[in-house]
Amino acid sequence: MPEPTRIHPEVRDALADGRPVVALESVVVTHGLPAPTHLALAREMEQAVREEGAVPATVAVLDGVVRVGLAPSELEALADRPDRRKLSVRDLPVAVGLGQSGGTTVAATALVAHRAGIAAFATGGIGGVHPGAAERLDVSADLPTLARTPIAVVSAGAKSILDLANTLEVLETLSVPVVGFGTDTLPGFHTRTTGLALPARVDDVASLAAVVRARDTLRLPQAVLVVQPVPEADAVPPEEVHRAVAEATERAHAARVHGSALTPFVLAALNDAEGDPRFLRANLSLLRANARLAARLARHLAESDA
Repeated sequence: MPEPTRIHPEVRDALADGRPVVALESVVVTHGLPAPTHLALAREMEQAVREEGAVPATVAVLDGVVRVGLAPSELEALADRPDRRKLSVRDLPVAVGLGQSGGTTVAATALVAHRAGIAAFATGGIGGVHPGAAERLDVSADLPTLARTPIAVVSAGAKSILDLANTLEVLETLSVPVVGFGTDTLPGFHTRTTGLALPARVDDVASLAAVVRARDTLRLPQAVLVVQPVPEADAVPPEEVHRAVAEATERAHAARVHGSALTPFVLAALNDAEGDPRFLRANLSLLRANARLAARLARHLAESDA
């Protein structure tokens, strides 16, 4: 059987030389954004990482091989494949064993990136506790994976469709440090604040790197979850986010969409090109901003290790 994981030569060389590398998820390409925006945004995130002095490593599975870093042609192939799957950690052995292809979620990307030796990972928003989880036990695999994967994850908080207060509670229970970058409250993905207080805040990348290094010095197994608000110019007011999410979720329930399919369904409804363009604009803006912050963090961590 062929080697199940393949690291792109540029990424492998950067890691060997101690240069900064940033992991990027690929589910945003396969399930998170509409075409042709999905591919353009993936390229923009990789370019943003490069402009900040780091090497991008988009993680995905192609024909049963876990890829850490994609060539441009591979990224295009992933974006256009009709058989692509949404792959969390539980799905990796099936995809690898059966030669399937797909985009990796936060959980799968974090795990693969950490095992490859990558210290920082940029995403849009993590998964978490869904409304009504007490009845359906609908909790994202992102949370337990962050509890046992020591990587720095830069996000805009958790996705708007979630029970954000309970998501924070579960992160606390799992001992995952949540650090606000320039904010005292949890961002709401499309909106800058949810009003939920965070346990820690930093205002510069050097301080953020110090937190990550301290986690490593203490030999703690958890990720450091970094949350920064969507850029102000592109944020959507909270009340409008709540309304739009409620309407999209109601349509999902009417269509009997649940489980891992719920988040892509609701995000697709929000990002519908024929709907309110502000949601897609906010989504793209926060992804670019998170890629840049993760690259700056990776650079600080690499410099401190030199």
